[in-house]
Amino acid sequence: MKARQPDRTGIVERDGVRIAWQVYGEQGAPTDPAVLLLPTWTIVPAEVWKLQVPFLARRTRVVTFDPRGNGRSDRPTQPGAHRREELTRDALDVLDATGTGPVVVVALSAGNEQALDLAADHPERVVAWVAIGPSIRGLGDNTPERDAAFARWNDDTGNDSGWGRYNRHSWLRDYTGFLEFFFAEAVCEPHSTKLVEDLVGWGADTDGRVLAATELARGLSPRPIEEQCAAVRCPVVVVHGSDDRVIPAAHGARLAELTGCELVSFGGSGHLPQSRDPVAVNRLLDLVLDRSSRRPPRGVRSHGRAG
Repeated sequence: MKARQPDRTGIVERDGVRIAWQVYGEQGAPTDPAVLLLPTWTIVPAEVWKLQVPFLARRTRVVTFDPRGNGRSDRPTQPGAHRREELTRDALDVLDATGTGPVVVVALSAGNEQALDLAADHPERVVAWVAIGPSIRGLGDNTPERDAAFARWNDDTGNDSGWGRYNRHSWLRDYTGFLEFFFAEAVCEPHSTKLVEDLVGWGADTDGRVLAATELARGLSPRPIEEQCAAVRCPVVVVHGSDDRVIPAAHGARLAELTGCELVSFGGSGHLPQSRDPVAVNRLLDLVLDRSSRRPPRGVRSHGRAG
């Protein structure tokens, strides 16, 4: 059960692929931007933002949509349907279909590739960007173990343990095993069993074939990341958990450096602070909205566990 049901839902379709969108609340004043909560990887639906939606929708319009491959959206298995430009176009189509003007874009992990594309290439649509645990190709290296797994992602190594599970053939053999491993790494904080169970359940709504198609399609932007970040003119806030086991905190620091923006470190947090530490994340988003709407800040200064 959702904490808040959407006020409107709909479908946008392009090239035979349907994307399901949801709208919650309405803008309180003409100067208030809406909020676009972008999908992350196809492994989870828009419900990954379920602890942000009710809070944000009390003050403005909130737009979410299910990624290609999960939720109520279609599940194409052709890699071409998951190219970076297709995912960015989905976001623009949803904004157009919902009649949504300029937005504060909030993105998690790989969704920050679409956020970067929107901020750099469609500046009229984005008034601010909050990047949580940014996973953008070109930001830097991972751990040696992860980079070794990524290098052999398309080879059948026969290794179904640890980061060896980040492998196309392992996904087809034991997709559930991958979900359990991956989300335990993503949510490394103590007492996170229920959240991990929810994430595994959402991940089970797609399969290894779809996940493999997304990885085959994912690649570097045609432009160097330094050039694309230099084109971003809106305010940016990067949020990164200090104990992130999926994307090194150095990636968040690098994005903050390239965009000249604010870096907020959440001490002790893993890859999904919006789920594990929602009060602190929501207060930070509220502050970004205050700044973006030109309202006086409402006394929010602390970011909870952030340091």
